[in-house]
Amino acid sequence: MKAEIFNFNRWINETNSAKLRDKFDKILRKSGFTVLNLSEHHFQPYGYTALWLLGESHFAVHTFPEENKTYIELSSCNRKLYNKFLKLLQDGGTLFK
Repeated sequence: MKAEIFNFNRWINETNSAKLRDKFDKILRKSGFTVLNLSEHHFQPYGYTALWLLGESHFAVHTFPEENKTYIELSSCNRKLYNKFLKLLQDGGTLFK
């Protein structure tokens, strides 16, 4: 078995933590990823970070509300699930700047 990691990162405009959590949790699960844990932190006075620990690696969200930006990042050792995730994001369309 060859050791490979597939990475995706992108800046998006949505900064609402509840919308981000719900949308990405749904996309990750629909892609077939095994969600082992979700850890979230709300920073004061603003900002949000969420990390999904996946059976196939991890997904992270970091908001910068003062700049109306959010950074998303997926690392996965499973090409099939990674590609399905990208397809679902592309089909959603509205997240990307």
